[in-house]
Amino acid sequence: MGLTMALSMGFASCSDDDEVVIPEGTSEVTIDEDDTRVTSTNLTNWTQYAVQVANLLTKDATALRNAWRTDYNGNGPYAETFKNPGAGKTYASYQNCLQEIIEGCADIANEVGTAKIGEPRDLWEAGQYTEAVYAVESWYSFHSIDDYANNIRSIRNAFYGSRNGVIANNSIAAYLKENNNKLFSELDANIQGAINAIESMAAPFRSHIGNNSVTAAQKACSALEKSLSNNLKPYMINRSNEALKNIVESYVDNVVLPTYNDLVALNTTLNTAVRTLANTPSNANFAAAAEAWMMARAPWESSEAFLFGPVAELGLDPNMDSWPLDVAALKNKLENGNFDDLEWEGEFDEDDEVIAAAQNVRGFHTLEFLLFKNGKPRTIE
Repeated sequence: MGLTMALSMGFASCSDDDEVVIPEGTSEVTIDEDDTRVTSTNLTNWTQYAVQVANLLTKDATALRNAWRTDYNGNGPYAETFKNPGAGKTYASYQNCLQEIIEGCADIANEVGTAKIGEPRDLWEAGQYTEAVYAVESWYSFHSIDDYANNIRSIRNAFYGSRNGVIANNSIAAYLKENNNKLFSELDANIQGAINAIESMAAPFRSHIGNNSVTAAQKACSALEKSLSNNLKPYMINRSNEALKNIVESYVDNVVLPTYNDLVALNTTLNTAVRTLANTPSNANFAAAAEAWMMARAPWESSEAFLFGPVAELGLDPNMDSWPLDVAALKNKLENGNFDDLEWEGEFDEDDEVIAAAQNVRGFHTLEFLLFKNGKPRTIE
């Protein structure tokens, strides 16, 4: 979209030089996305940092999958904990399990609308244009809209009991179609409406935060969250244990476990691509690693409707997806080549500053910074 149209419509537009064009009547500001560039001088530290982060992503993805599939804290697979509720257990009933599922869906619908999209928009409307751009998650890769749409797909997958867009026999959607078709139609329309509204946002989001398509997406996410919280949850948690048992088991076996399997497989592929880049640095291998990053990110974003259990309790969510980055600390690591403090030890405590400092310089977004600039793979200069 040309500059004249951008100004007349009243939303920001980023140039290749990271200049944010602000609506008429205000002064222009320039954001410094990261003037740190890949050169022959810093190439070794740059690629070694990427390797360390990729290693940790693979490690965390594997720990998460294993906690659900094989053993969690010596108590067997978390999948079995979730599928077998009872008195004195983590989940007392299948109603409790359905509540966990639905609240996870409502939480991510709300987060996408009010935080991931809403916080940059609020800053933009307050005239804090530079801060608005910085607040956009996945803005280095221009991957924000894909992320947000995949977040809503994680809700669809939980609702359908499948990952292919087909309603599974033992699913919340199938149960509603048979027993409360009006509520099914409402939820189905709101899920697809949110996906459509997000994918209709002007792209990249970081360059069009003021566009009217942003508020349309926020409204769609809000409508979805209200349907989940106000209508679906009270209805489903009042169903019988017998009615809900198969839904819970199918959800675990056909949504959660396969998603985490893909997370491990695609992060392993990403790890290989990053190691190839480190062993043979080239623009082509930067591009291959960047493509692998986008593929590996999809199952993570498609898991955000079930950020409960091991992913939360072990600190794996902020390990893998901490945002915003501590860019100053990240650049210091690039300069000194010291990556020893990327890992932390002991039990996870979200208030522990040492743990937070480590999490802020690792994970998907650190690797995004290392692989992308202005929505394109980095190049060696």
